[in-house]
Amino acid sequence: MHAKIIGTGSYLPVKTLSNFDLEKFVDTTDEWIVSRSGIHERHIAADDEVTSDLALHASLRAIEMAGIEASDIDLIIVATTCPDKIFPSTACILQDKLGIKNGGAAFDMQAVCGGFVYALNTADLYIRGGQAKTVLVVGAEIMSRILDWKDRTTCVLFGDGAGAVILQASSEPGILASRLHSDGQHHALLRVDGTVSDGVVQGDPFIRMEGQAVFKFAVTVLSRVVDEVLTIAGLKGSDIDWLVPHQANIRIIEATAKKLGLSLDNVVVTVANHGNTSSASIPLALDAAVRDGRIKAGQHVLLEAIGGGFTWGAVLLKW
Repeated sequence: MHAKIIGTGSYLPVKTLSNFDLEKFVDTTDEWIVSRSGIHERHIAADDEVTSDLALHASLRAIEMAGIEASDIDLIIVATTCPDKIFPSTACILQDKLGIKNGGAAFDMQAVCGGFVYALNTADLYIRGGQAKTVLVVGAEIMSRILDWKDRTTCVLFGDGAGAVILQASSEPGILASRLHSDGQHHALLRVDGTVSDGVVQGDPFIRMEGQAVFKFAVTVLSRVVDEVLTIAGLKGSDIDWLVPHQANIRIIEATAKKLGLSLDNVVVTVANHGNTSSASIPLALDAAVRDGRIKAGQHVLLEAIGGGFTWGAVLLKW
């Protein structure tokens, strides 16, 4: 039995913040941001929006495309760095908002920008193991609430959004191979140090990043993990029809594609329109390419991401 994606969905908050908007209150310029990241704008959640709200919008669109009912879902996994609450999980809150009662399991997964590939791998294992038949996997983030708007090295890079997929047990190939990794010795290179105690945040509550170190590490390990999944599946780089990478930075995307020998024409790039949305970025890009017809049945689609921890991984699909 295979795990096959049968529906995708995405959601971006209504409010946008362009590079020119940022110029008004951050020591930066549109040219500086674009040349270093490829980002032109990002979306910002409304004050009354929480992560589960974004996840709900994306989930409903994925459910509609899949042609199922919410009650058919027997597992929900939400990859997020920005949960609604410390507990219960955002997945449980989403389950309630979807109106699923007495449903199957629901839990969050925290692997930062690597969260979606971690969650997808987990859903695949549940389906292959016979413990779930229809799984909702969501990446949803409100990164704007953990940004220091005085730190131009980070605040220009991130945005808010959500993406979702429905996976279902199938006799046809779907997920062909996946591989996950982590290396905690590098945790200080990309982090949020703050913790919650006595109802208030203790310490630094904002994203801090060593950009150059993250870039060098990312390009190296992403090419390696892609080679791993291709080897497992018995395929070559030339067999990949579409690369759907984590939308962190256009330079990382370009470097990874070059190492794979892929033209950018075969890479789904949406980072310009929403910035780095952490775990939401891959499903946002995937949904865009599915809905505009680029991704077609029978094609090989490769997803890869790296996040704080470091965590990284790749998933190879036959669409």
